Amino acid sequence: MIDIVKAVQAADPGLGTYVIVLRADSRALDGPGRFTPDAQAWIAANAPGGRLARVRILLAPFPGAAPAERDVTVAAFADPRALAAFATAWTGDPLPEEDEA
Repeated sequence: MIDIVKAVQAADPGLGTYVIVLRADSRALDGPGRFTPDAQAWIAANAPGGRLARVRILLAPFPGAAPAERDVTVAAFADPRALAAFATAWTGDPLPEEDEA
């Protein structure tokens, strides 16, 4: 994972230091180039300035293999707290809601 982040930062330094590469099946995404409306609303409320980018990087599929071009979807944030909050809210499986007894 660190190699992917380093490759993203090298390919597009304008994204800054606080980036997270999202899987194609991320529940925060509504396609490779946009957040879902819920994720966009969350970012507006909790991480203003957070943005989404598509970045083409060179990445080896495994150690020792030849690097190949790959397009990845990246969420970029202004500070580490915003990245951590986004990762906590949007990259794990949602907790089931408990019925109130």
